[in-house]
Amino acid sequence: SRVTRGRARASEMSLSVKNARLGVASILGIGLVVVLTSRSTRASAAVPMDDTVFMGDPNIMKPKHDGSSTGARPVAHPRWEVSFAVADRICTRNRKYAEPSGYWTKSTRFMAETKTAREAGEPVTFYDVVSGLPLFTAPRGRTWAEFTRESEKHGWPSFRDDELVRENVRVLPDGETVSITGTHLGHNLPDAKGARHCVNIACVSGLPPKD
Repeated sequence: SRVTRGRARASEMSLSVKNARLGVASILGIGLVVVLTSRSTRASAAVPMDDTVFMGDPNIMKPKHDGSSTGARPVAHPRWEVSFAVADRICTRNRKYAEPSGYWTKSTRFMAETKTAREAGEPVTFYDVVSGLPLFTAPRGRTWAEFTRESEKHGWPSFRDDELVRENVRVLPDGETVSITGTHLGHNLPDAKGARHCVNIACVSGLPPKD
């Protein structure tokens, strides 16, 4: 009958509209996934992971015979008039805590004794306060002003991967930055520029080798 055929056509039209809506929703959904994926990719790319950082075995920091991670105490008179007590407490018998924020500029002679190098644009090498191994040479790939500005902003000397002496520095799975001889240095706190090693000046105040 005409009524039955009319109802059938109406049902078909309703189904077509539903299918059309479903198709549009699917397309929009795919588009949304693409957009979100793209944004996620860009967000991930904004914080690059530098695979050149040398990962270390946590056993490096296993306590030695005297209860410290190094098996020895810091040099008696650290560079830049860094306190021996601070170096001993933070660098050899500690895994979590740090010297006070700003200690490197407020309580040591680092800025005064590096003035000549800074004015000449020459890098300075930082040595392990226990073993004397060279650990960082900075600044590299940037100016002294950039190094100082970033370090003052965060409260501690901040080194980039280009400034590591790679054979002597390791980063543990939890982000702790250490020397190969077991000196606690600080932590790797990456930012948009890549790895940033936030380091205690006390732990890199070893004395340069004598000529």
